[in-house]
Amino acid sequence: MNKTNITPSPDQVAPEINNDLAAPVRITARARAEIMETLAANKIPATYGLRIGLRGGGCGATFLLGFDVAAARDQVYHVDGIRVIIDRMHLMYVLGAKIDYEENDRQAGFTIAGSGQEAQKTD
Repeated sequence: MNKTNITPSPDQVAPEINNDLAAPVRITARARAEIMETLAANKIPATYGLRIGLRGGGCGATFLLGFDVAAARDQVYHVDGIRVIIDRMHLMYVLGAKIDYEENDRQAGFTIAGSGQEAQKTD
C-alpha cells in the first residue's frame, strides 16, 4: 500500500499549545487581577486569550496587548492561569517581557517592559 504525505495549508493547522517554556512572559499579580476582571466583566469567551506581540518594526516597534483567538501561526501558553497567545514571528522579541498594570491620579493601564527595557504604556 502506498502512503502519501499531505501537508495541510497554514490555515488548516491548529495553533500549537506549548508549555515547554515555563513562562515566556511574566504577568504581575496586579496585571493578572485586571486581566481576569476584564475577561469576566466583558464576558469574553474561554477561546480567547491575551495576545502579546509587536506593532511596527525596527526601531519604531511597540508592544501590542489585547484579547484575541489563536491562529495557525501562534503559540499558546498558560501563564499563571491566563491563556497567552504569541505569534511565532514575535516570540523572540517578547520573551522575558513583563506585563504590569499601573494606576495613578491621572491614568491607569497596562505596561509592558521587554527584558532589560523600560516599561511602555499600551494603547
